[in-house]
Amino acid sequence: MNPILGWALAAVAVAAGWQGYGWPGVALAVSVIAFWLLMQFNRSLRVLRNAGSAPVGHVDSAVMLNAKLQAGMPMIKVVALTKSLGRRVSETPERWAWADEGGSEVVLDFERGLCQRWVLNRPADAATE
Repeated sequence: MNPILGWALAAVAVAAGWQGYGWPGVALAVSVIAFWLLMQFNRSLRVLRNAGSAPVGHVDSAVMLNAKLQAGMPMIKVVALTKSLGRRVSETPERWAWADEGGSEVVLDFERGLCQRWVLNRPADAATE
């Protein structure tokens, strides 16, 4: 979700709670917002815990990863998809790579935490088969 939209919805919830029920409504809105933030934090920790148990930059199939990628995917979704932390290729532009055991590699370019483009690099012998 877009952070600006999320905070705007949170402000609307607080205003609606105040308008409808006064201070108890504000307390309910703040409780719901805190619960939502805790759920997002828990999801992020679960993804990182699962990725932390795998080798860095490894994916089962680079070709399947290439097929599942979409422009605009946030880094947390890419890590959840690969079940592995990526290997940093360069810092500017922000570039990360995942490779499989066959030597195929997917290199992703991120801007502001969102995947903008990617390229699949396959070994010469795998491309001829």
